[in-house]
Amino acid sequence: MLKVSVIGGGSTYTPELLQGFIDRQQDFPMDELWLMDIDPDRLEIVGGFAHRMAKAKNARFRVVLSTNQQESIEASSYVITQLRVGQMDARREDEYLGKRYGLIGQETTGIGGMAKALRTIPVILDIAQDIQTHTNNALLVNFANPSGLVTEALFRYAPQVNSVGVCNASLTTKMEILKSLNENLGINFKPGDAEIKTLGLNHLTWFYGFNINGRDYWPQIMQFLIEEMKRQEDPLFDPTTLEVLRMLPNYYLRYYYYTEKMLEKQNHWPPSRAEEVFKIEEDLLSKYREEDRSEPPDELMKRGGAYYSTVATQLLNAHYNNLDETHVVNTRNNGAVPGWDNDWVLELPCQVNANGIIPLPAQPLPLVCSSLINQVKAYEILTAESAVKGDRTAAYKALLSHPLGPPANKISQVIEDMLEINRTYLPKFFQ
Repeated sequence: MLKVSVIGGGSTYTPELLQGFIDRQQDFPMDELWLMDIDPDRLEIVGGFAHRMAKAKNARFRVVLSTNQQESIEASSYVITQLRVGQMDARREDEYLGKRYGLIGQETTGIGGMAKALRTIPVILDIAQDIQTHTNNALLVNFANPSGLVTEALFRYAPQVNSVGVCNASLTTKMEILKSLNENLGINFKPGDAEIKTLGLNHLTWFYGFNINGRDYWPQIMQFLIEEMKRQEDPLFDPTTLEVLRMLPNYYLRYYYYTEKMLEKQNHWPPSRAEEVFKIEEDLLSKYREEDRSEPPDELMKRGGAYYSTVATQLLNAHYNNLDETHVVNTRNNGAVPGWDNDWVLELPCQVNANGIIPLPAQPLPLVCSSLINQVKAYEILTAESAVKGDRTAAYKALLSHPLGPPANKISQVIEDMLEINRTYLPKFFQ
């Protein structure tokens, strides 16, 4: 029996994920999809809609709802984690924690990302333990943010479990570049023809190549991007930076390159992103309750999960069917990038087949990029240690190493504030 369990099945993203499995059921013959959540009310709403979707689209698999983690994981071949510890209330607290101290409060970057990681890592490691106990080497596919940092913790503290971290950013960028290239060249290249080259850490990557049927189109793409940025009044990245790097930074690098600008946007809250998502999720859940609805509403795209189902289901399909496809994921370096620590979890293209997920060889990024990666990787390793051990000293060192952290004489105050806000979710820090 091919069983897939989704931990965090009450997420508003779940209908998109379900649609992805329905679209691929011919090749990925799943028997059961278990949706597990600790919030029974959300699970009832999202799960009820999932049942209607599955019935209307003649799904060949059974959708099972559960609030029991061990039961859901037992005998699974794949376990997908898309959970949010503390739900959207905790995300809002993370954002405004940053705002109080003049720091970036984004949910994966800076102090906001650290707070989310401290809450999330112990829960994910508990899931990993259940996978080890109740499955025959199931693959843990983690979407929970901060995905790269969580995956770093999995490889360091649960190495016996087969795991990988995933994110939709690379596929979204690939699709946007492909659209721009087709428009500028008047050609209709297909997504399957293209392969994007990227390297770094999750939400800290740079794109540096784009091959279509073996031909590199990166010089033309960079020229299109530079010209486009020059035309915009408020571009995503300034044209000079792109001209100097000859690479496209990940969207999240704006928090490092234009910190003052991003902090100014925070100063205009409310609404923060969490407060915007509150409203989006209320609307989505309202639509999911509609008894005659069997199609995901258009509003789902506002939630920020474009291509989420594509990333998840294509990865599982490539692994199950031994396809030798290339997917951009988060996994341990293992010598793929020479000169970088073999134990580091990186985000990079990997070969995916039934034997596993193997990082493809790549040259290290130039110093202008790797210097920032070194700092943030130190922060990730220290944050993972802090989360696992409930260690305030490791948390202090993590913020001391982070380029978006507070001044050294403010670190203790920020940490105590962060821990007190999250006391319910961080018992190890208060033993």
